[in-house]
Amino acid sequence: MTGMHHMLVHFPLGLWALATLMILVGALLPGRMAELSRAALLPVLVLSLLGALAAIVSGFLVWPLAAHTHSPLGRNHLLMSLWSLGIFTMLTVLVWRAGDAAFDGARRWVLVLLALIGGLFFAAAGTLGGHLVGAPTAFSEVLGVMGWEVYTTFYSPLWVIAVMVLIGVGCAALGRRGRRSVD
Repeated sequence: MTGMHHMLVHFPLGLWALATLMILVGALLPGRMAELSRAALLPVLVLSLLGALAAIVSGFLVWPLAAHTHSPLGRNHLLMSLWSLGIFTMLTVLVWRAGDAAFDGARRWVLVLLALIGGLFFAAAGTLGGHLVGAPTAFSEVLGVMGWEVYTTFYSPLWVIAVMVLIGVGCAALGRRGRRSVD
């Protein structure tokens, strides 16, 4: 079953990376490639959520919750996985609800920002998972530069919390502004 989890985690990682690229292309580029990216984004996001749920469930079937929470490395891996799932679930709902309008005006920047944050989170989750199986990556050095020692740190650095609060305030302001323009 351990091998099954290791195989399944590659589906959300690959599909989330593809979705992030599609959001960037759909939001930043003009032309046919951007249209195709926007049109195909929702199926990719839905498939990535299904893959992520399968990977998370298989992880819980292999390792009990006590094993995940025993070390900072396991807790951070679980936390980053769930944050990634949350952000890409939010992106899926936004794209599903807004349809073609998801990339209009300021909404595109919300998609880009969420995709980049989600990309950072799933990269961290994958890196921590690599450490758990004895295959660390160079991205660990990037995490270290940001103040995160993968084996011992279990907290969000203060700057991360400040950035998250600013993003939340910015998203709320964009939502209010968008709602006023609709009314």
